[in-house]
Amino acid sequence: MKKQKKIVLAYSGGLDTSIILKWLQENYDAEVIAYTADVGQEMDRKKIIKNAKKLGVKKIIIQDLKNIFVKDYVYPMIRGHALYEGVYLLGTSIARPLIAKDQIRVAKKFNAYAVSHGSTGKGNDQVRFELGYHYFGPKIKIIAPWRIWKLKSRTDLINYAKKHGIPIPKDKKGAPPFSVDDNLFHTSTEGKVLENPKNSAPEFIFQRTTSPEKAPNKPSFITINYKNGDPVGLNGKKLSPAKVLDKLNQLAGKNGIGRVDLVENRFIGIKSRGVYETPGGTLLLIAHRAIESVTLDKDTMHKKDEVMPRYAELVYNGYWYSKERFKLQKTVDLNRNKVNGSVKLKLYKGNVTIQSRQTSSNAYSMKKVSFEENKTFNKSNVERFINFHKRKLR
Repeated sequence: MKKQKKIVLAYSGGLDTSIILKWLQENYDAEVIAYTADVGQEMDRKKIIKNAKKLGVKKIIIQDLKNIFVKDYVYPMIRGHALYEGVYLLGTSIARPLIAKDQIRVAKKFNAYAVSHGSTGKGNDQVRFELGYHYFGPKIKIIAPWRIWKLKSRTDLINYAKKHGIPIPKDKKGAPPFSVDDNLFHTSTEGKVLENPKNSAPEFIFQRTTSPEKAPNKPSFITINYKNGDPVGLNGKKLSPAKVLDKLNQLAGKNGIGRVDLVENRFIGIKSRGVYETPGGTLLLIAHRAIESVTLDKDTMHKKDEVMPRYAELVYNGYWYSKERFKLQKTVDLNRNKVNGSVKLKLYKGNVTIQSRQTSSNAYSMKKVSFEENKTFNKSNVERFINFHKRKLR
């Protein structure tokens, strides 16, 4: 008897990926394996398993990747101070390479001939997933239903779901829903009223941040402890990467920190408007620049700033596994072993203020910077320094 082929689907348990699962079963002579990567998104494990089983799925895999996600993806990106187009902290972008990598691992484990995802034909995620698939499994077939099926509208999807007995949440009937993506690092919301950039973002769309107006009237304080350029704990207590980010999310979120409303230039060539919430990530970025300011030399810091826009663009475009990104990461990580100490932050109604920076590094010299007279800085050299640079003007 001929062995049945296998397809590994990136499955959330929701309406869209349930429709895709059934569509794959109908259109391919293959067993569909439901794969869910837990990168800290809000999800119902029981619902994922129940919905997949109802559709006849035998293998359902839910993989906990939260610590790997923060340690090996978020932290390296934070060390690069990556901001796409000066605003976006790349919350969706940075999760896709890890999901793609682990999905291919599962595909190889079960000898699957193909992988599939639920990204739409207009978005960036299809690129990010498929570049990751290609890097780790170049011979594995990629099935992108949104680019090839005949379902053209929300009505088509709803009708397909009804035909096959797929449960339809009440908020999915009628008008298209908001497009929401979330993980431990961020939440993004797009679509509906947000598609017109003249419309203000309604307060009800925010999921993990309190509005600054309703944030506490008293400030909160947090100290982030660093070793070799990465956070290792909070307030002197050692914590796992996932725990650090989770606690920072909660604290920053309740203080109204981390909201961004932007119109971005997608890799595929269109503009889109989205609202992003990255509370803990905002604190990590600010604190990391603060600890580097007292531990790294000027040339290293400025070199990092020079490469940051390109580094951020590579992450946004899905090139996490590219030779260029690997090369830039080496620049980003120059002297990271010197980045040790702690940064204390004050959080108040959407604002983040640096309270203190502590380190045993001697990169910052109190003696040299002091306004008191001392012999550690020779002011007589300054005139020669200025004259040298005057000649560069001609």
